[in-house]
Amino acid sequence: MTKLLLSLHVLASIVAVGPITVAASMFPRYAKPPAPGDDGPHDHDLRTAAFLHKICRGYAVVGIAVPVLGLATGAQMGVLGDAWLVASIVLTTIAAALLMSMVLPGQRELLEEEGEGHDLPGTGAGSGALTVAARRSAAARLAMTTGIFNLLWATVVVLMIVRPGSTTGA
Repeated sequence: MTKLLLSLHVLASIVAVGPITVAASMFPRYAKPPAPGDDGPHDHDLRTAAFLHKICRGYAVVGIAVPVLGLATGAQMGVLGDAWLVASIVLTTIAAALLMSMVLPGQRELLEEEGEGHDLPGTGAGSGALTVAARRSAAARLAMTTGIFNLLWATVVVLMIVRPGSTTGA
């Protein structure tokens, strides 16, 4: 049973968290408007940004399976009190909170401000209240926040592989 739970946990991590990290990392690039007077090529594409946001939202729901399966696996292995697992649980909780409280709302805000939020639940068309400079700044902050989110997940992966202090072997 442990091997099955561990396999499902790893598969859920790859299938759910992987797309979120990639899509969230790409989002700011497509949501950031070009600088005023910049006539050169740029990646500002709100349809792509809206699609990336949908990926993040959808896989965030599926991603709930990752900690659920992880806790079931840890319980089956008898390691729920091990420091490496506790640290992983804390980091996963922080990453989930960051995703739900900053990354997804930040994406939604950038789309709404550009008028692309009309297909998002509970939003109306953007008011355009933010200046181009403010939207560019918000996109940069979102990129930084997404980077932190990704670093948290990378740290969890390393903890899951190395399992420092584990008595169950590496």
